[in-house]
Amino acid sequence: MKFSLEKILNIEKIKKNFKKFPSKKILVIGDILLDHYIFGDVDRISPEAPVPVVEVKNEMFFPGGAGNTSLNIKDIGGDVFLISAIGRDKNGKTLEKLLINKKIEFFLFKRDVPTIVKTRIIAKNQQIVRLDREKIEQLSKKEEEEIKKIIFEKINMAEVIVVSDYGKGLITENLMDFLKKFKKRIIVDPKPEHFKFYKNIFCLTPNKNEAILGIEKINVKSVKDIIEIGIKILNFLKSENLIITLGKDGMIVFKNKSEIYHIPSIAKDVYDVTGAGDTVCGIFSLYLCVSNDVLESAIISNFAAGIVVGKIGTATTNQKKFIEFFKNNYKNFFVEKIR
Repeated sequence: MKFSLEKILNIEKIKKNFKKFPSKKILVIGDILLDHYIFGDVDRISPEAPVPVVEVKNEMFFPGGAGNTSLNIKDIGGDVFLISAIGRDKNGKTLEKLLINKKIEFFLFKRDVPTIVKTRIIAKNQQIVRLDREKIEQLSKKEEEEIKKIIFEKINMAEVIVVSDYGKGLITENLMDFLKKFKKRIIVDPKPEHFKFYKNIFCLTPNKNEAILGIEKINVKSVKDIIEIGIKILNFLKSENLIITLGKDGMIVFKNKSEIYHIPSIAKDVYDVTGAGDTVCGIFSLYLCVSNDVLESAIISNFAAGIVVGKIGTATTNQKKFIEFFKNNYKNFFVEKIR
């Protein structure tokens, strides 16, 4: 059964809820990365090897991973506190400066492990290559206890806890068990190999591949298969809600275990999907704080993702851009209730 978006959301309702954002504090815990972009032009092939020669024009740095999730929350008007870890190096200092410039409150535990950096080389709006510099080491028991102390100090001010798990060592089963003790709503952007960590949480937001790998399903060909995977995830993890993002096909929302919806993609132009999952998780969590409605919050996060994938690089949106985008696209937008 399909129904128009106007039956669920309208611009006045969204504006009213947006005004409540500054009073809502989100606690983000997870792996922070430094996203490094090198922009240039390609006019020739190297005489040394059959590869393009990039003439560098510009380079930029952004907080990635949990940093990007936090930035998405902050830029649209929410309040956020980020807990993560960096190396004792220049790249770690760069991340600290980026967060300070964006007025994001944070605690970055300094480890004897290099800060993770992802360098993307872009020419003519196309990513040519990505270079990853990382050394993954799980938190030691001592480091875990230090992180727990900070969580304990900050947990009471948080409306919602967001876990951004990139599998880089910060999120452990012990840390997840500790977070669950506080009886707060926990939203997780998951890593497939850590699915067993996330039992009994409020909501997961995996993409299709993460959902497939997390439940070890093969031969996925249709939306029906995705729904089957979603039900298995909910039964396995005993989570209350689930959002599986499908890229160009939008997202499937499992609300309160009993209702299933398909929300189509709203993206007009897709230039870069980098960080789109961070946007969905962050914006969903923030809007949930003011609406307390999973479907509404998922729709808002879907619209936000539709904006950021139209930009090159790790991107966010703000309230003004969101309202403009929503006004231009909501009238012919339909949500399908599958079950």
